Amino acid sequence: QVQLVESGGGLVQAGGSLSLSCVVSRRTLPRYTTMGWFRQAPGKEREFVASIFWSAGRTVYADSVKGRFTISRDNAKNTVHLQMNSLKPEDTAVYYCAFRGSLVGDYDYWGQGTQVTVSS
Repeated sequence: QVQLVESGGGLVQAGGSLSLSCVVSRRTLPRYTTMGWFRQAPGKEREFVASIFWSAGRTVYADSVKGRFTISRDNAKNTVHLQMNSLKPEDTAVYYCAFRGSLVGDYDYWGQGTQVTVSS
């Protein structure tokens, strides 16, 4: 069982920055662990934002956030971060952290979500 606890959401003006964090409760992470960030805006489907392969540190981003968002991990604290810069009103959504114990496939565990609101 894995628990994910997100923090760091809030309200920011367009052009501003926010940083999200997600702590993974599992002490030892599988070698092929992937951590991801997703978001869901009102009336829209949940969409992929970014992911990181835990061991190698390789990252993947959605085109809509490339160059503005950065995903990173802190191995010692089992924490994944999402630094969001140059925020736009269309980034407004509930952001979810997700875990899977493999490089591909469905994510197995999800956090409770944290609200990010960007005002124009």
